[in-house]
Amino acid sequence: MTKYLASIIGFCLGLALLVGCQSMPSESAIAPKPLYRDPSYDGAADPLVIWNRNEKKWFMFYTNRRANATNVQGVEWVHGTPIGIAESEDGANWQYRTDAMINYPFSQDKQVPTYWAPDVLYAEGQYHMFLTIVPGIFQDWRHPRSIVHFTSTDLLNWDYAQSLKLNSERVIDADVIALPQGGYRLFYNDEPDGKSVYYADSNDLFAWQDKGKLDIQSRGEGPTAFEWQGYWWLVVDAWKGLSVYRSKDLNTWEMQSRRLLEQPGTGLDDGVIGGHPDVIVNEGKAYLFYFTHPGRTADNQGIDDYSTRRSSIQLTELKFSDGWLTTDRDQATLIQLQVPH
Repeated sequence: MTKYLASIIGFCLGLALLVGCQSMPSESAIAPKPLYRDPSYDGAADPLVIWNRNEKKWFMFYTNRRANATNVQGVEWVHGTPIGIAESEDGANWQYRTDAMINYPFSQDKQVPTYWAPDVLYAEGQYHMFLTIVPGIFQDWRHPRSIVHFTSTDLLNWDYAQSLKLNSERVIDADVIALPQGGYRLFYNDEPDGKSVYYADSNDLFAWQDKGKLDIQSRGEGPTAFEWQGYWWLVVDAWKGLSVYRSKDLNTWEMQSRRLLEQPGTGLDDGVIGGHPDVIVNEGKAYLFYFTHPGRTADNQGIDDYSTRRSSIQLTELKFSDGWLTTDRDQATLIQLQVPH
C-alpha cells in the first residue's frame, strides 16, 4: 500500500469519526493523483487556475505539449502546442473543456505558432492573458520567444492586444499580480541572462516598464507570486524542485532553505520532481498546482519517447510553518474551492 493511499484511508477514517461516522460532506472532495491528464496529447503542463465569472466554475489553462506525437524530430513535440482548458466545480474533479481560441495575427509564413505557459487574470473589467509565443515549430531551443498580451470577455476567445517589449527577445513564463499600492507587476524568465527572473511594472496592463533582474539567489522558470500569511511569496521552478522566496514589500526577498517537491512522491504519476507551479489562495488555504513527467525517473535517463514526454497535473496543499512554506505531496488533499471574494 502506498503512503498516499494510506493517507487517504486514514484521512477518511478520521473524518468519519469526527462527523459521527456519517459520509464525507458532498461539498468536499479528495483530489485524485494525478489531478488531470489531457485526453488529446497527454502533455498537460504549466497549469494556471482562475475563476470563470460568467460560468461560475473554475478553469485551468495549461500548455498542451504534444507528448504522443509521432514523426517529430528533436524538441518539435514541445512546439506547435495549443493551450488547453479544463473545468471544475470544486477544484478536485477536472474535465477537458476545449482549447483556447488564440487570435494571434502574426504567424510567420503560415507556420503554426507555439503557445506556452499562459498567465490569466481578471482586471480592469476583462480577462487578460500573458502568453509565451514561439514563431513556429522547431527541432531545437535556439529561436525567439516573446510574451504577448491578449484580452477576453469569456476566457475562451482571446484577442491580440500587444507584444511586450522586455529585456530581450527570448523571454518566457509571465506571471502578473496586482500591486497593493496600485498597478501591476509582471515576473518573467529571461533566457539569455542564464534563465534569470526579471520583472516589469505597469499602471494599466498595457504600458510596461522593464525593471531588470529580480534580486533573488537562484535561476529558474515559471515564477508565480501570491500573498498569504502576511508575506508575498515567489515560487520558482529550479529544475530540482521549487525554490521559495518571501517578502514584505515585493522588493527584498529572502530564500527558503528547503525546496518544495524536490523529493519524489508515492502517488500515481507523482514519483518525480514537481515543476512550473500555480498557487490558488482560497478561504485562507493555499493550494499548489504543479506538473510532473512521471516517466523521467533515474532508470529512464537518456530515453526520449512518449513514456518520458507525457506529463500530468498534480495538486497539494501548502502549509505555513515557522514562517516558511511546507507541503506533504503524499498527504491526501481535501479541496472545495469557493467563489473568490
